[in-house]
Amino acid sequence: FRIWDVNQKIFYLRNNQLVAGYLQEANIKLEEKIDMVPIEPHTMFLGIHGGKLCLACVKSGDEIKLKLEAVNITDLNQNREQDKRFAFIRSDNGPTTSFESAACPGWFLCTSLEADQPVGLTNTPTEAIKVTRFYLQQD
Repeated sequence: FRIWDVNQKIFYLRNNQLVAGYLQEANIKLEEKIDMVPIEPHTMFLGIHGGKLCLACVKSGDEIKLKLEAVNITDLNQNREQDKRFAFIRSDNGPTTSFESAACPGWFLCTSLEADQPVGLTNTPTEAIKVTRFYLQQD
């Protein structure tokens, strides 16, 4: 799927980190497509690079962070506790979609208002400084 936030920022990789920004013609090939593997009606695993890098919600001390982990999306199993960090609950609201971490309820996939900043997680999805609504288009 193609994915972009409501401010038209596209996902791409920079220094092995998923970021969101405005890609021009010459850079458009940097765009990352999101791979989705449904595991329950509204729950799915999210990956990039053909499902070779998966998005995970990871607790690090008191912080909750979004990480890219080198794991094949087809090797993940919804019933394995250690794979729960890769699961996201998809909520569609009209033309937009949000993704909430299944492992860390209340934490949503987000982008910054600023361009070229890392894609992350927020537990304050209504705050104006984070964007949690995305457009998806089947590629």
